Amino acid sequence: MTPQRIVIGLSAVVAAVSEGEARVLTVRTPEAPAALPFGPFDPGADRTFELALRAFVSAQTGFDPGYVEQLYTFGDKGRDAPLAAVDGSEAARVISVGYLGLTARIETTAQKGAAWSAFTSFFPWEDWREGRPAALEGIEPVLRRWVGGSAAGLSRARLLFALDGAPWNEERALERYELLYEAGLVPEASRDRGEAPLPDVARLGLFLGEPMISDHRRILATALSRLRGKLKYRPVIFEMMPEAFTLSALQKAVEGVAGVPLHKQNFRRALERSGLVEGLGRLDQDTGGRPAELFRFRREVLAARPVSGLSLPLLRD
Repeated sequence: MTPQRIVIGLSAVVAAVSEGEARVLTVRTPEAPAALPFGPFDPGADRTFELALRAFVSAQTGFDPGYVEQLYTFGDKGRDAPLAAVDGSEAARVISVGYLGLTARIETTAQKGAAWSAFTSFFPWEDWREGRPAALEGIEPVLRRWVGGSAAGLSRARLLFALDGAPWNEERALERYELLYEAGLVPEASRDRGEAPLPDVARLGLFLGEPMISDHRRILATALSRLRGKLKYRPVIFEMMPEAFTLSALQKAVEGVAGVPLHKQNFRRALERSGLVEGLGRLDQDTGGRPAELFRFRREVLAARPVSGLSLPLLRD
């Protein structure tokens, strides 16, 4: 028996915030769903995973990702089901190493097909900034029908999707996507199983979010969960902010990533206690309203003492 080929792939989630909206760098072609920048690792030519990843991102998007860190290794059997070996033999087993990058620069990319796409276009049920998202109103009855009489299944759905008054936990984005995949309620599920999509998939349409190639939406959900978790124990949001910003813009950036609204006064009191920002003594004249003071991130504080992130449950409206 011929052993199955093993291919190591590299995938990048490069995240930024623009006008209060969390966005990810994607690659799009007319004939395929959206993708993250990705490509195979060549053990003979590539010196390190990270250098190879940077080359893929730059070649496919024209963007330098800046700081990146390893996110997770994805190796489930069948995770790359749509891809076949180039020589026509059995499809290769693809092991993908995902990376997460944060940038304050969001600019028009040089390469055709590269775009900054909103996280909410892939996960519309994750956006609670204006209250319970409409996507959940469509998904909930279908999910309840799929769970049926299973007490364990109903408990899982309640906890993940805040049903029946259960609290919303923004960090569990990956678990929510995986439950929808398990239930066949995302287009990738029927594609990977070689089955016809459920009628509900077509009926719910955009409520189920935009599909991605391979398991790139699962990788993206993993990154979203990781990033939301990091907000609570590290001041990572400042890696996504320009050098000078208003406190209002900072709050909108945190809300855009976390997907929940924050109480303005609580947010500002928390910032004051942290000592992480200081005023620059000048005003932003481009707010469209009353000029607001500009602030900077005191990066030197990180070298002087341990600094945590933001306790989002205490800051919510």
